Amino acid sequence: MPQPNHFADRETLDPSDPYARQKQTFPTLSDEQIERAKAFGVIEDLKQGTVLFERGDRTVDFFVLLKGNIEIYEHRRDGLNVFTVHGYHQFTGELDLFNDRQILVGGRMGEDGTVLRVNRPSFKKLLIAEPDIGEIIMRAFILRRVGLISHKQGSVSVIAAKQSADTVRIERFLRRNGYPVDVLDCHSDDCAELLDKYELTEADLPAVLIHLGERIVTNPSNYQLAQCLGLVEDIEAAQVYDVAIVGAGPAGLSAAVYAASEGLSTLLLEQEAPGGQAGTSSKIENYLGFPTGISGQALAGRAQVQAQKFGAKIALPHAVIGIEQNSGQPYELTLCSEQKVRTHAVVVASGATYRTLGIEDDRRFDNAGVYYAATSMEADLCENEDIVIVGGGNSAGQAAVFLSAHGRHVHMLVRGAGLGATMSDYLVGRINSSDKITLYTHTRITRLNGDRHLQEVTWHNSQTDKTETHPIKHVFLMIGAVPNTDWLNGCVQLDDKGFVCTGLQIVGNEGWKLQRNPMMLETSRPGIFAVGDVRSGSIKRVASGVGEGSMSISQVHQYLEQL
Repeated sequence: MPQPNHFADRETLDPSDPYARQKQTFPTLSDEQIERAKAFGVIEDLKQGTVLFERGDRTVDFFVLLKGNIEIYEHRRDGLNVFTVHGYHQFTGELDLFNDRQILVGGRMGEDGTVLRVNRPSFKKLLIAEPDIGEIIMRAFILRRVGLISHKQGSVSVIAAKQSADTVRIERFLRRNGYPVDVLDCHSDDCAELLDKYELTEADLPAVLIHLGERIVTNPSNYQLAQCLGLVEDIEAAQVYDVAIVGAGPAGLSAAVYAASEGLSTLLLEQEAPGGQAGTSSKIENYLGFPTGISGQALAGRAQVQAQKFGAKIALPHAVIGIEQNSGQPYELTLCSEQKVRTHAVVVASGATYRTLGIEDDRRFDNAGVYYAATSMEADLCENEDIVIVGGGNSAGQAAVFLSAHGRHVHMLVRGAGLGATMSDYLVGRINSSDKITLYTHTRITRLNGDRHLQEVTWHNSQTDKTETHPIKHVFLMIGAVPNTDWLNGCVQLDDKGFVCTGLQIVGNEGWKLQRNPMMLETSRPGIFAVGDVRSGSIKRVASGVGEGSMSISQVHQYLEQL
């Protein structure tokens, strides 16, 4: 059979583009694989033009082509655009087939044909029962989502005001959640027409065009935006989960993968995006199995898909604001939306919040010159400009090396005498050997100055007693974090710094005394466990968080057996 054209009306592709990897991104199943897949679906004859799914649908079916072709299209301001055509023994879908979010694109029969239709429950069974087919599908879905993002297909448009903190917040939220986004400068010719059409002024910006302007939302919160785009999934009010995991950093994602793969009904609650602080790292080079390194966002994205593949429900952006145990089981979590979640066991993986400078008005320039993450998005904002990085840990070192390839010069400020005690040796070596990075010891920022955006940075050296002011517009803070434990409302024992005590750290009669010794990751409440950065005494590394997440589920099993 002839192969379909996946690249119609497209410029010559970069070899790194997923669309150039046709055999992986748009694979063709063998006759024998098709025969096995038929046991999970029904065969249908469909006419040309039959719509199989449309943007905004949830829980759509999976289709395999037996005859004819299927056109995948997006709606653009200039009309409908068919950007992929699936043919003989190829299949539809991308990552949203692993969850219940609104899908990003439409699909229709390009000509009369025959399909194998597999509904969502049967699709999940297919992935488990036929692992070779499941591996092909999984790889293709991941690459297709990367392709959608890089080509801005099925994207949402954000009309941005220049140097807007809220534009940065919205773009970061969408990118970290793997949502294609097209940011439009409000001063461009294209935007002038849109501003007139929707009667928007610069005071209304940033504005998000939902489904090509069917709805306009001005400066939405992350939760409002997620609702408008169908990112928020329904949580069954009547269901009592085996385990609810609060926080989707490496520890929480690991717990979700192991809990779901071992048959526990699993709910993972995250208030922003998968990955936690690790998800903002430009490159993690010392994580086992990735000798050339991997970005925190890529690692988190893969873990998220892995958890969903096994059946974990990932609900975002849901902040947990309280926890109660009224009488006996189960625990009840209260979400920011005022929804209630009931669960037999809780894994606290809520991580920590970045520290600020501790100077007057230090949050004024958040996302408008002051950043707490160093990803490609932030790097684009400070291309060929001077950059300040504050901090001496591995996160600061990774950011310095990464940003030195984009900025004109990186000024690295630490309060101590050097980096050796707080940073991995390989990063210290790279920083010392770079002529684009200057290390300032015994130095701290004393003032930030500007109007709507940061314009000047003042720092002071405590050894020389010298104060300097520089016209620098970009500061990255990598100076540690404070634990996200306010939502626990005193339910479990904390140490003097607010981190959650577990295992042998537990002393006294906190709430009510355990009738047995707590397990290693168990808190002062039976059935509540703590893992990752939020746990007192934890090692602040991705690998240790992943390990604790997996360990916690074996202890959850032990606890559930006792109920």
